[in-house]
Amino acid sequence: MYYRGSGFDFSNSLRNDFLQHKGVVLPKATSTGTTIVGCVFKDGIILGADTRATGGDIVADKNCEKIHYISESIRCCGAGTAADTEFVTASISSNIELHALSTGRKPRVVAAMTLLKQYLFQYQGQVGAALVLGGVDSTGAHLFTVHPHGSTDKLPYVTMGSGSLAADGRVRKWMETQHGDDDVRPAVQREEALKLVCDAVAAGIFNDLGSGSNIDACVITATHTEMLRNFVTPNERVAKEMKYGFRRGTTAVKSEHIRSLVTSEEITPTRGEAMDVS
Repeated sequence: MYYRGSGFDFSNSLRNDFLQHKGVVLPKATSTGTTIVGCVFKDGIILGADTRATGGDIVADKNCEKIHYISESIRCCGAGTAADTEFVTASISSNIELHALSTGRKPRVVAAMTLLKQYLFQYQGQVGAALVLGGVDSTGAHLFTVHPHGSTDKLPYVTMGSGSLAADGRVRKWMETQHGDDDVRPAVQREEALKLVCDAVAAGIFNDLGSGSNIDACVITATHTEMLRNFVTPNERVAKEMKYGFRRGTTAVKSEHIRSLVTSEEITPTRGEAMDVS
């Protein structure tokens, strides 16, 4: 073992160049392809998410639901691998329900956050679930982010996913015009906070190729949880300006060849030799 001096160490870069010249395919960073936003307001929490699910360069689902149920007053937005976010949130929801039944108390948001980060930390980032957890319990409104490696943050507003930079810029711009500081005050009313969340998700939709389609929102208070499915639809398909049907015979047929794809064969029955029964 030897002492390394302070400063940057580029030995891994040299190693990666050597492996690449040897034909080793280096792993690439994957995009989460989502915009999810959370914000604390006067009476609780508002969560928002887009509805586009992608598989590489292909839009797999235009109306995917990314706000997952944890408990009556706790919801979780998921970015990353769709299967991972679905399974992790469903598993934690089941454990939270069992915890509530065993204790006889309403589950707390911090309990769900602890279960999520402990589960993700076990897999060291191999489970691709970047989560925004929000809810209201007996101690008030709480908003957390849970990263795929298990680290967590608690903030008055959060953004995650590939469109998070655009969404974060929209929130910060609103804060500068409204308050002139870097804090979303809990005194924000429901309508103002809901518009802020929708505008932030819309910024991600129109500035990130991995985000798109509609905007889902969820308003959580101490007494009620309201799920607003397809609350804003900024990408509705409009009617085509022209008709693109062409009459028969518009394009000339130069040649025609019909090939039969069914192979027919004749079977001739023959008599076999008699069985030897001696």
